[in-house]
Amino acid sequence: MDTPYRIGFGYDVHQLSAGRKLILGGIHIPSDTGPVAHSDGDVLIHAICDALLGAAALGDIGVHFPDTSVKFKDIDSRLLLKEVVRLISGKGFAVVNVDSTISLQKPKLKDFIPAMQKELASILRVSADYVNIKVTTTEKLGFVGREEGITAHAVALLST
Repeated sequence: MDTPYRIGFGYDVHQLSAGRKLILGGIHIPSDTGPVAHSDGDVLIHAICDALLGAAALGDIGVHFPDTSVKFKDIDSRLLLKEVVRLISGKGFAVVNVDSTISLQKPKLKDFIPAMQKELASILRVSADYVNIKVTTTEKLGFVGREEGITAHAVALLST
């Protein structure tokens, strides 16, 4: 039975290291640390890509953009998201909304959320009101709390 809606979930995690750029939702965030990654390490966009691909039953980000390919070395993750939107559109889907959570001990991200929402909404072809970004710490617990890593979770709803 075909339904007009599909939901998908995405998750990404990266180790943090001194002297690396921190890019989230396509926005540069001033920070002493950034993700160790094959691409620009934008965990938020990577989680959203996986949520969209999952909803459309198109695998995951590693299938489409393997970290073993030099083609994707240091790539701007916004380009990956644009390609994912093209892929899901090709299957007849459009984004309804995205809800996400970034887990990072520091820096504080609250002031950057509107810019991230605007950037992501333009790529997703929706209003910024349909892109929700939450941020949290882990209260100094675990690898996020020790400032060793960053995670992002995302849920996406697609319609036909």
